[in-house]
Amino acid sequence: MLKIYERKCLVCKDKFTPKNSTQIVCSPFCAIEYMKKQNAKNWKQEKKEIKIKLMSKSDYLNILQKVFNTYIRQRDKGKDCVSCDKKLIGNDVNASHFFSVGAYPNLRFNEDNVHSSCISCNQHKHGNQKEYDLRLPNRIGIERYNKLLEDRNKPLKISIDEIKELIYIYKQKIKELQ
Repeated sequence: MLKIYERKCLVCKDKFTPKNSTQIVCSPFCAIEYMKKQNAKNWKQEKKEIKIKLMSKSDYLNILQKVFNTYIRQRDKGKDCVSCDKKLIGNDVNASHFFSVGAYPNLRFNEDNVHSSCISCNQHKHGNQKEYDLRLPNRIGIERYNKLLEDRNKPLKISIDEIKELIYIYKQKIKELQ
């Protein structure tokens, strides 16, 4: 005959002798509490899955934008502002788009189109475009600069699966840079 030893109740942590080998709580009260915790845990997981299913393409694009901007800041760490050559320090760094996202959404995630800049240039001077335009060819090279100018009018067609893949890729790139 199988001997059953004392266990700790998963809810109240009191020691008890189970009546069978599958009993994990000491009393009906603890069983109810245990089921409440399990149901809450299951609901939390279910809610997470529902939220993911309800996400739109723009939700995924916003997530990708945050991850991409983080990558740009990491990539350009130690470089000066692309528009004014000011030393970039700490959290006072923006990911500045040469061609704006609103006017050229196809270049939104083009690494040659986005560089770190100071808050003053990016937010208060609207990108400090004249200076950005003068300094950008020096940063990426004239060939890549010309390619960027050519690409600005090409359409961008990207699916949710491609966006998810880009999120994964840029998260991996961030890990490599850290």
